[in-house]
Amino acid sequence: MEISGIISAIVIGIVIGVLGRLVVPGRQRIGILWTILVGIVAALLGTAVASGLGVEDTEGVDWVEWLIQIALAGLGVAAVSKVKLRR
Repeated sequence: MEISGIISAIVIGIVIGVLGRLVVPGRQRIGILWTILVGIVAALLGTAVASGLGVEDTEGVDWVEWLIQIALAGLGVAAVSKVKLRR
């Protein structure tokens, strides 16, 4: 992976993490770094799931892939927030 791929993964992770955080109701007690990490993981997993479903590369904007990534980020943000709340 090249440096441009790493930078784009971080940028996409930020966007996906923030969008995932917005879809989770209530207050999340996690910091921005956790949000970014969850977003990066959700973006990578979402791309893999979309690839498995055969919708990773469509004409125009890949809405299905984005929705999968945002849903995974929402689940990740909720899970991390719940774990941090227990501590």
